[in-house]
Amino acid sequence: MFEPGTILNRLYEQLEPTARNRRITDLRVGLSYVGVMLDNGASGLAAVLPDVTPRGCTVLSDAGKDAGSPAADLLRYQKDGKNVLHRAIGLATANALIEPSCDTTEDREATTYFNLQPGEKVAMVGLFSPLTERIRATGAILTVIEKNPQRLELLSSQEKQRALQDCDIAIITATTLLNNTLEEIIGALGSPRLVAIMGPSTPLMPDIFQSTPVTHLGGAVVADPARVMQIISEGGGTPALRPYLRFVNLMVGN
Repeated sequence: MFEPGTILNRLYEQLEPTARNRRITDLRVGLSYVGVMLDNGASGLAAVLPDVTPRGCTVLSDAGKDAGSPAADLLRYQKDGKNVLHRAIGLATANALIEPSCDTTEDREATTYFNLQPGEKVAMVGLFSPLTERIRATGAILTVIEKNPQRLELLSSQEKQRALQDCDIAIITATTLLNNTLEEIIGALGSPRLVAIMGPSTPLMPDIFQSTPVTHLGGAVVADPARVMQIISEGGGTPALRPYLRFVNLMVGN
């Protein structure tokens, strides 16, 4: 069983030496995403979770001071941040610092790699709407575990546990890193043949998932930082960002 925050702590430890030598050029906090740009031109994203962002006039006390600061300062939010928004800033910084392996494969259709078979049970944690019909078209049996009742009817605790325990494939949103539920979710899995962490927030660093059930990472690399930062500032979400991202997939060697 992994303690909450284990993966983010591993990510911090891996990237902190690199972060000491980089500085923040720009930080944007939008309605759907945080974007961070570094002094080498690299950028990274992380989602802003709805309904959990703290409100008030002192949400980010360092606002106006981050540009030019060491990347290590924002990366530290992953482990020391006081709220989910802090963790999103830290994760976006981490994603800007990560240099994806040359083994990554660009493909916007992640389910290509799942080789889904009729009758297989798929547990999807967090609704990925574009994937649901593709999964069901294979004959696989899909159960979606969602926290937002405005998106989908919620399952009972028993139904969630059963779906995770019995699934052959688990598809888990990377935003579970931000609300500190990823470790609980992977600890509740039975013996799935494939476990994928997916979404633009996904840290494309297989090493941090060693000794976990995770087998697959499906994330995004910022291809046009200027446009991405503009869209974030103007309140845009994934559909608006999509043309300016490269969606990549890689395997985790456990």
